[in-house]
Formats: sequence, C-alpha cells, structure tokens
Amino acid sequence: MGVGNKELLILGLTCMLGKCFSHCGDGYNTKGRECVDVNECEEVQGPCGKDARCFNTNGSYYCQCLSGFKNTHGNVNFTGTSGECKDINECTEKVGICGSAGNCSNRIGSYNCTCQSGYVSPQNSTEKCREIITCEEAEINRDNICGEKGTCTNGDRSYLCQCQKGYTNYGNKRTPCSELKCDGFSADSGPTQSLGGLAKILSMMRNSCLALSNQSDGGEKADGEALLEKLFTATVAVLSPGRPDSAEDVSVLLGTVENSIMFIGPQLKNNYTKIETTETEVEIAVQWGSTRPTGTIHLTNENATLDTDWETASGTGTYPGFAMAALLSYKNLKISGNRSFEELKGHEKDGVAPSFQIFSRVVSVVVSNPSTQNLSRSVNITFRHLEDTEESPEVRYICAYWNEREAWSTDGCYQHHSNATHTVCTCEHLSSFAVLMALYPIEEPFGLLLVNNIALIISIVCLLLSILTFMFCRSIKGTRTTIHLHLCICLFLADLIFLAGISQTEPVGGCRFVAAMLHYLFLGVFTWMLLEGVQLYRMVVLVFNATIRPLYLFLAGYGLPLIIVIISAIIRPKGYGTDKFCWLSLEDGLIWSFLGPVCFIIVINVFFFIITVWKLAHKFTSLNPELSQLNKIKAFTVTAIAQMCILGLMWVFGTLLFQEGTIHSRTVSAYIFTILNSLQGALVFILHCLLSKQVREEYAHFLSCICTPQKKKYSDFSNTNPSSTQSQGSRSGQQTSESQI
Repeated sequence: MGVGNKELLILGLTCMLGKCFSHCGDGYNTKGRECVDVNECEEVQGPCGKDARCFNTNGSYYCQCLSGFKNTHGNVNFTGTSGECKDINECTEKVGICGSAGNCSNRIGSYNCTCQSGYVSPQNSTEKCREIITCEEAEINRDNICGEKGTCTNGDRSYLCQCQKGYTNYGNKRTPCSELKCDGFSADSGPTQSLGGLAKILSMMRNSCLALSNQSDGGEKADGEALLEKLFTATVAVLSPGRPDSAEDVSVLLGTVENSIMFIGPQLKNNYTKIETTETEVEIAVQWGSTRPTGTIHLTNENATLDTDWETASGTGTYPGFAMAALLSYKNLKISGNRSFEELKGHEKDGVAPSFQIFSRVVSVVVSNPSTQNLSRSVNITFRHLEDTEESPEVRYICAYWNEREAWSTDGCYQHHSNATHTVCTCEHLSSFAVLMALYPIEEPFGLLLVNNIALIISIVCLLLSILTFMFCRSIKGTRTTIHLHLCICLFLADLIFLAGISQTEPVGGCRFVAAMLHYLFLGVFTWMLLEGVQLYRMVVLVFNATIRPLYLFLAGYGLPLIIVIISAIIRPKGYGTDKFCWLSLEDGLIWSFLGPVCFIIVINVFFFIITVWKLAHKFTSLNPELSQLNKIKAFTVTAIAQMCILGLMWVFGTLLFQEGTIHSRTVSAYIFTILNSLQGALVFILHCLLSKQVREEYAHFLSCICTPQKKKYSDFSNTNPSSTQSQGSRSGQQTSESQI
C-alpha cells in the first residue's frame, strides 16, 4: 500500500545530495543556477501506493485515496510516509445502501447489490433496489416475478400476476403464484373415519382450497378469520366426545390442523389473530409485502411461548409475498401409551431406564417456511408444566416432538433451561412438541416398607381371628354373620396377595394373574359390603323375613366381581400389570373397571344408610318402640358406615399411590394407604367381634376352658334352680332371635 523501501532510499539520497551540493530546498533540484521542482509523482515510482492518486506540488506532493478506499489515519491528503489506503466496507458503514429489498456484498473498492425477486438495481448493481414496474423490465433482469405457473401482465401502474388453476397468490396480485395442495385434504383414510368430525374438517378445507384454486387471477381475499373460526369449532367437536386413543389418530389430527393453519394463514386480514376454545388456543402472526419481513416473533398463550424471527419463518427460498408463524396449544390432548415412548433412548441413569409421562400441553408450531426440518436458526419454545414440581434427582425434563413414526423423539430438540414451573426447549426443526417428565424408580424408604409390612400383618391377623370367630361362634350365626365372614375372607386373601405379590412384576404372566386376583378380591370386598347395606335396609324396611338365602348371597358376592373381571380381561388383557406394580393400568382406562363399580357401590350404600337412619329415627319416636331390637340395628348401621368410610377412604389414597406423581405426594399417599389398610382388618375385628357382647361371652367361655380345664363338680348341677333355668332359656331364645339377623 505505501511507498517501496528502494524508492524512499533514492528520494532520501537525492534530498541529501541536494543539501550538500545545492542551496535549493527539499523537493527541488539544481539546474545550472536555478532550483527546479522535483515531480515526485513521476520521478519516484508509486509514492502513494496502488490504491491512491498522486498530486505534485511545488517542492512536495500529496496523495488521495481512490473511490472505495480511505486513509487509515483519517486525513484526506497525505504523503507516502504518513498514510495508507484501505478498502471501505460500504455494506457495514452505509446501512441500507441497497435498499430494503437488496442484499449488499462488499468488493475491493466497491460493492454489489443483489435484489430480491420483483426488484432491480439500475446502475451496475450499485444503486438501491427498486420495484420492477413492467414485465419487460423483469424479463430483461431474468426475474420470474410471477412464479413458474404465473403469467405477467402490465397494469396501469405496475405489473400483475395471473395464476393458473391450482395456484394462487391469495389476492396479492403482485406476488408469485404458490401451489395449492388441495389433495392433502383427503378424507379417504381409515383414521379419518374413526375420528368423528375430522372428515368434516377435511371436506371444509378441501372445498375452500378448490374454490381458491379456480380463481385464475387470484380474486379477492377470502374471509380467513371466519374459516379459522370454523376450523377450531370443528376441532372441538373432534376432541370433546373422546380423545384420540391411538397414535395413528393423533398423527392424523395434528397433521390436518397444521395443514389447515398453513392454508388459512395467508388469507387472514389482520397481522395478529388469536382464537381460544375449550380444547385449543392459537395465535397467528402474518406479514405481507413485496420484501421479506425482518425482526423478532413472540407468540404466547397460557401454556406455551414461541420466540423466533421472521427470517426463520419465511425461509430462504422463493418469497411468496407473505410470511406466517402460528403457535397452537391443545388443552386436553394427551399422547401417551407405552409404544409412544419406545424411541426415547439414552436416558438411563445408573443403568436403569426411567418411565415417561407428558408434563406439558401438546403444542404445534407452524410457519410458512417450507423447509422446517432443518432451520437456519433454532427456535425457543417455553412450556408451562402441568403442575409445579420441586427439583429432585429422580426427575428429569425432556424436550420431545411427535415424529412421523407416531412416537415421541428428541432428535434436534434440547432442554435449554428448567425450573419448578417452566421448561425452555431449543429446537432445530418444527413439529408438535411437549415436555416429557422422566421418572427414575426410587427405592421405597425403609420406614415405609416396615410400616407397610407390619400394618398388613396386623390386618391379616385380625381378619384371620374374625374369620374364625364368624365360623365357630354359634351364638351369632345368621345372614349378617355370613356376609361378614365372606367379606373378611376376600379382604384376607387380598391383603395376603398384596403383601406377597404387588411388586413382583416378573414374570409378566404371573404379574397379570396377581393383578387379576387383586381386582377380583377387592371388588368382592365391596360387593359383600353392598350386600351388608342391602341386609340392613331389609331389616329396617321389611322387618319380617329380612334374611337372604345363602345361595343368593354367594351368587352376588362372588359372581358379580367375576363377571366384571372376565369382561375386563377380554377387552383389555394387557391392562393387567404395569412396569412397577401388579395392578390395573392407568393408561387405557382399565382402572375404571374397578373404580366404576366401587363408586356405584358407595353411592348405593349411602342411599341405603340414609333410608335406614331415617327409618330408625322414625321408629324410635313411635309409641311402643322395640328398643332392644332397634338399638341392635342402630349399632349394626354405625359399624357398617364406619367400615365403608375406612375402606372407601383407603382406596382414594390407593388410587393416588399407583399414579405417577411427585415423590412427596406418592410417599404421603403410601403411608396413609398402608395405615388405613391395617385399620380395615383391625376395624372389622373390633366392631364385629370385640364390641359384640355375645362374642365376648364366647371368648370368655373359650378362654375359661383353656385356663381352667377341671371338670365341673356335681354340686354345680344340683344347685341349679328353676328360676336360673328359666333365665338361661330366655337368654338362649334371645340369642337365637339375634342370630336370625
């Protein structure tokens, strides 16, 4: 850039010689007796460098940089020793030098403007890009401004694009024609027929698409807002009756809604549109214009937030005259099932694979960029957790998307940040997303295992004593005792199997058998409890002939649960047994084959107990109440209600125990369930055995026989008088009448 060392040396020597042998000053030579100016620009080779011009002056010279260059020291005029020319980057120093529709690229000493489609730079690509006004100008510039299937015609002030059938510019007549893929809205597939209402959506979209396709000149803009509202009203009809229960149905639904938004978006009149229904919430941003929009995009709703930019939304391909971005969240859609998590690999911890559950709303992101599988820039999606959770080493949040193989995958999606309420995901492609929670199995606390085992053993022992009492205590024989006996047998076997096999998940067949037996036995417990309510009702209402034949009791107590279990096993055979417990699966609705009958029995028993209490209150206020009999029925009713409350409350926490949840909530539920489970067996023994005077007398007689085995003396019999014999007879008759109850 500067003057060469050789030239500077010659110039220096010349000046020195001039001083030694001449009286002329610097920049002059002696010619005879005259001082003649030295033309440094000609006599010295390149005194200013190659990117500058040299100007000679009397006794000196100066340099100026060429156009497109500037002096590194800032001065316009300089010499070879006091400056240097450097290229000017016009693209960075002069913002917008090519206009909003041009891309600037720097060159040595100059720059170049590359214009977008529909624009041209008149002067050698160094002027701002301006709109093409005529079709001829576009042809000269080799710019296909109307697209491959569009025809350019000159209008009054500018050109217009006419689209062929199957193409449209959505009423923006100066934008390229885009292809309409109406065949994508086809209702011939199987999943479409299985989802009620989805065929209506596809038919509506297809008809709108064909109507737009037949407008050769683009026509006027359709009412996109009305069409969007119809879409999500129809989506509510699809989601409300019953959620899609298969991965294939979910994929068809997500794809249909995304394609519909892509079709409707360019037809919207407002820059921002937001629609919320009971099942969905969507926000759509649209920008129109002859140039690609720039800037950030921020879309948000109650469940998620999208952060991206318009460059990512519009892409780098042919610009169709608009750019769109949409954020859609489904409020109640849950995509679960064991197969949907099969592709989630590499999340093992200490060699143990976690279980997964969806921990956010399912969210779809739609943009006008046709190349969404490999975005130039990543997008950030912030998800709101379904519930607030505390940080724990047993919990990890995973960003996942629903892929074309109808499963959750993590490729190209990463967790950026998580806290108790939100997770931020960074994704390199677009689809439907959700946050999954990976739950790593934890060892049950020793205290819980100890309490559980002790409580179950206490319950089993109490139930065994109750069974022996009901079987061999003759003074209480009757319908009610038969009901209590078989209720205790079912509960005894259920607790025994629960203690031994609830966690034995291998082999699978054995686990399913344990789950089926627990299902049957616990249903049997509630069924016998229902029969107890029926018996109390008959005792109060019918008074006479209140007994129920044992055959009918056995058919109801053991037959009804068996029928429910057989039907459930036929419909959902794989629902028995899970990865953690040998119990009913919570994912496919099989749990309601237990909870449904239980809730029904509790409601019916509550009805019977209300009628019983009302009848008792009425009889206590009568003129000649049978107080002894009424007091017994009152006691029976209180014990039955207490028993129902304990057993019902136990299974409220039992349901929470088998569900996926936070460690704290599951631990609390486990302790309460265990304590109530032990109380159930103890309560039966206390209420029906220890608090019964007849049973206590039988116990006392049994213990007296064990403790004092001597034979009674003859005098004991000789002292028996008629009055004592009469009292014993009356007491025996009283016990006989009670046993009939």
